[in-house]
Amino acid sequence: MEREGKTKQNDMKRNVTANKGNLWTFPHALLYKEPPRLVGIGLLTEEREEGGRRRRLFTITAAGRRALRSWLGRPARQPTELRDIGLLQLFFADLEASSATLKIAQEQLAPHRAQLEEYVAGQRLEKPARAAGSISPTVEQWRGVTLRMGLLYERAAIEFWEGVAARARSADRAAAPRAKKAERTRRSENDA
Repeated sequence: MEREGKTKQNDMKRNVTANKGNLWTFPHALLYKEPPRLVGIGLLTEEREEGGRRRRLFTITAAGRRALRSWLGRPARQPTELRDIGLLQLFFADLEASSATLKIAQEQLAPHRAQLEEYVAGQRLEKPARAAGSISPTVEQWRGVTLRMGLLYERAAIEFWEGVAARARSADRAAAPRAKKAERTRRSENDA
């Protein structure tokens, strides 16, 4: 809103959707809940369109700019929170056969590869659009500053999960002869 002036909630949603996962994951419902709350505490103003759908237009106030400036003046010093269900499953996967670990790794690879493809495609599209001036300043800022981290993260996640999958396959191959030997031993004991 600071860069764009008056902003519709749909525009906020479009900008965030274009950059999802790049810097912050949050429910899109907040884009509809938070602006009115920020109006209530004086950090934004709200206008309604005269006709049509009477969409709400939000603009940052001087108090909002001061709050933003204050917040930016206190850089975060806390560690990054990582809430990844796949990693949690991997933590407990040693309680099952290595095939469970392999399945977890394969399931995790798919979304990370898809997200990486999306980021790479966005990076390719960004250059011509930036030259033509068709990207909003906020989208350009997010992509220019945080897209690099999104790319690094997805590449690291893919490398990690590929390594997990390779180790699980290797464990399966190593376990196969032992399982066959145990089965032969069990059979010979039953025959005796």
